[in-house]
This record gives sequence, C-alpha cells and structure tokens, in this order.
Amino acid sequence: MIKAMQAAQKAARKAIESTYTGVMTVSERQSVKDPNTHITSTKEVVVLENQPCKLSFETIAATVQTDTAAALSQGVKVFLSPDVSIKAGSKLTVTQNGVTTAYKSSGVPAVYPTHQEIMLELSNSYA
Repeated sequence: MIKAMQAAQKAARKAIESTYTGVMTVSERQSVKDPNTHITSTKEVVVLENQPCKLSFETIAATVQTDTAAALSQGVKVFLSPDVSIKAGSKLTVTQNGVTTAYKSSGVPAVYPTHQEIMLELSNSYA
C-alpha cells in the first residue's frame, strides 16, 4: 500500500513538473563583509539560479463593493519543486513566456510531496 502511494506521488510530481515553463533566480539580502575595507553591509546575493517553475495567476475579488464595481486584484503564485528551500521575503525573478518579472515571496511556502506553492507580490524596488 505504501509503495503504491509513493509510486502515485512520484507520477504526480513528474506530471506537475512537466508543466513548468518558467525559470527563476532567487536572491536574498545577506550581510556581506568587504574583504578590503572590512565593512559589513547588506547586499543582494543570488542563492539559486535557473530553477524550473510555473507562475499561476488568479483574479481575486475584494470583499468591498464600490459604487461602480467590485475591486479586483491579481494573485500570483509560483509552483516549484518541494526540494528547494526559499525564505520568506526572498526576491524571485521569474522568466516565463518571454517575460521577466521580479517578485518577492510573501510568506512561508505551502509544501506538498509533489510540489510547493509560494504566494508572490510584485517587488516594488524592482518592478
């Protein structure tokens, strides 16, 4: 029974990963010491490159209705391998369908045996 479940999860993971049409670079803000001046400053450091992924977009209706229409916003989620660790607040630069956009991860990833999902926000400092 357990082997059958593991085989099903492996097949499901392979199917999900076959839909990854994008790649991403992940950067984190880290303290870096300059070897010449010995001054420590916070810099953006790339921690992962060319990670296969898939962006998903959804329209989210706001709960408040205005006089003319309900407010709408767009939710952005990235799907990727569950084997990758991405810290909350990291910068994710995703290229999918020929478009490159910088996002920041908005929270802790939802990790499943087949994939993980991370809600994203446009990165104001890079958008």
